[in-house]
Amino acid sequence: MITNDLIVGIVCSRFNEQIIEKISKACTSKLKDLGVRAEAIIYETVPGALEIPIALQNIINNKGPDVLIAIGAVVRGDTYHFEVVSEQSASGIMRVQLDNTVPIINAVLTTNTAEQALERVVIKGEEAAEAAIEMAIKFPKR
Repeated sequence: MITNDLIVGIVCSRFNEQIIEKISKACTSKLKDLGVRAEAIIYETVPGALEIPIALQNIINNKGPDVLIAIGAVVRGDTYHFEVVSEQSASGIMRVQLDNTVPIINAVLTTNTAEQALERVVIKGEEAAEAAIEMAIKFPKR
């Protein structure tokens, strides 16, 4: 499979927007560097990490992507909410992946502080793009 034939879906949460914007930019830039055509990148946004799985499912049902990337940032606060959101988001992403046999790269950062997240944004975005290409080639839908 040639990368310029790939259809890549990206779902980004809007919560922690400064972090998300940087991960997303690094990811899409790397995808293009790896040969994915800009018009073959499907980009959707949702309010937060818990809404990512349903958007991934929608792209699978309506757009037929070769691979998907989930982008988000969950930063620990003073309550148990961090654990719930982190765990349920990851669980939902995994469920969509396994139920549909479409690879999904989980690029939802879970960090203690926004500063920790910002230190990881570029590498996380680039690694997500590289992993997406690898998985799409290893597990082609066609």
